[in-house]
Amino acid sequence: MPWFLRSYLKYPTSFSNKAMGGWKMEITKMAIYMAFPVTLFHLFNQAELFEDWVTSVRRELYPPESKMHREEIQECIRQMKEKDDKRLLQLLEEEKKKQLL
Repeated sequence: MPWFLRSYLKYPTSFSNKAMGGWKMEITKMAIYMAFPVTLFHLFNQAELFEDWVTSVRRELYPPESKMHREEIQECIRQMKEKDDKRLLQLLEEEKKKQLL
């Protein structure tokens, strides 16, 4: 006979749950343990509660583009490309001069 069964059969009242509330209390505790996270998940994952907040934060971080803003960005990109092209052209001309000498 296994050791844990020997002690149970010898002292059957020591393993009863009557002092702790019994099976009803265990079922109640298990129901609370399972219902608590499910309830929190349900409460905190409702889109209606957070839709306005998410929309305002998104608009604050990523404002909608305006036509003027887009034109300014395109102009800046064009100026940077021209500047790089001029620099590269100057470097190529200097390299040609070095090769000719």
